[in-house]
Amino acid sequence: MVAIIICIAAFGASYWAGKRSLGWGLITLLAVGYFYGILRANLLTTFSHFMFDAGLLGLYLSQKWSSIDPKETQRLRTIRWWTGILIVWPVLLVVMPFQPFLVSLVGLRGSVFFIPVMLLGSRLAQKDLSQLSMGLAVLNVVALGFAAAEYLTNVTRFYPISPVTQIIYASGDVAGGFFRIPAIFTSAHAYGGMMVGSLPFLIGGWDCLLTRKSRLLAVLGIGSALLGVLISATRLNFVLGVAMVGVAVFTCRVTAGKRAIFLLLVAAVGIAAISNVRFQRFQSLSDTDAVVDRIGGSVNRGFFEILVEYPMGNGLGGGGTSIPYFLEGQVRNPIGMENEYTRILSEQGVVGLLLWLSFIAWFLTRARSAFASGPWGNSRRMAWCLAAFSLGTGWIGLGLFTSIPATVTLLLSIGWTAVPIPAEVRRSRESRTSNALVRQHYGMAATS
Repeated sequence: MVAIIICIAAFGASYWAGKRSLGWGLITLLAVGYFYGILRANLLTTFSHFMFDAGLLGLYLSQKWSSIDPKETQRLRTIRWWTGILIVWPVLLVVMPFQPFLVSLVGLRGSVFFIPVMLLGSRLAQKDLSQLSMGLAVLNVVALGFAAAEYLTNVTRFYPISPVTQIIYASGDVAGGFFRIPAIFTSAHAYGGMMVGSLPFLIGGWDCLLTRKSRLLAVLGIGSALLGVLISATRLNFVLGVAMVGVAVFTCRVTAGKRAIFLLLVAAVGIAAISNVRFQRFQSLSDTDAVVDRIGGSVNRGFFEILVEYPMGNGLGGGGTSIPYFLEGQVRNPIGMENEYTRILSEQGVVGLLLWLSFIAWFLTRARSAFASGPWGNSRRMAWCLAAFSLGTGWIGLGLFTSIPATVTLLLSIGWTAVPIPAEVRRSRESRTSNALVRQHYGMAATS
């Protein structure tokens, strides 16, 4: 009963917030996603698996999906076509008798339910980005508080041992035999991935937010995200986090003072990592033999066998797309492999895999749009780079397109950076820049 009430509340809150603005709707949805892991672990019922789905459905229903502005329609035309293409093929697969109907429905949810988020990302305005940045900062600080409590006490006090927490208790490989810290997420990987995914919006907010308090909040959110990556002890997220720091240092156009503050923040996190052995799991990346074996197992093992045996796929859900524990026994010929693209191949066949690879190739050609100067330019560059890095490492591990709530920030980033900046926004920025130069010129003339 409690889980049903939470589902209804998540739906209602996301719908109400989405009616106010897209930014508030997204941050309400992400708040549900942040707490989804710990709520599901402590409410072991069927409906607890659908709390985030209810929130996402509420957000979808709160939005107007059509536009009467022909310029806006033209700007978003290509991303709309790709969204439709990536949805249609899995929908067609539901009617094919590869898997039981309930398994296919769950697989369909994992294959298409998140994809329309790209369209929401393509419509992000400056107001939405400001709200999203501030909300993410608050949520990151809250998540770090839970992570610290788990670090100082015990994960089992927050996550009872059950079928839905198996992944947490199978990862006791931190120095001293400790578990990786999940904070309030479904796993440590989900925690670390969300922290990395929040960085582009937080760093952009630090640069663009207008008030001193909001910029300070963004800095706290950045620091919480960097510490969260360390405390989650997940190596891939550490690599992505380091990449994001590099992108921020070398591509973000900020004042010397802000750059110095950011470097000091990174240095402080680095000192924390060096001084605490529990934050140093990333050092196992220096074991090249283990890394090569891990990557080889994800990339090579079974791929061609699946390609030959299941050219049309094993059916939606047949590759393990977020199948709840109470349906696992109904999956026919289950295929397990830690590779997101092999998961797509095993469920959607060669056609589905080729569609996704074509879409990714198209997205990578949108760098020029992402790197164009404009409002929140630093954030756009970082978001595009993180999306490109994430898509490029999708062959290592699972969950790239089904992680709650990190997949939302990934698809938001893809949709936002794959479309051109609206012409009126560029003109507005150019006008403000021109006016500032004029004021500066006349100010200097008056002084002389």
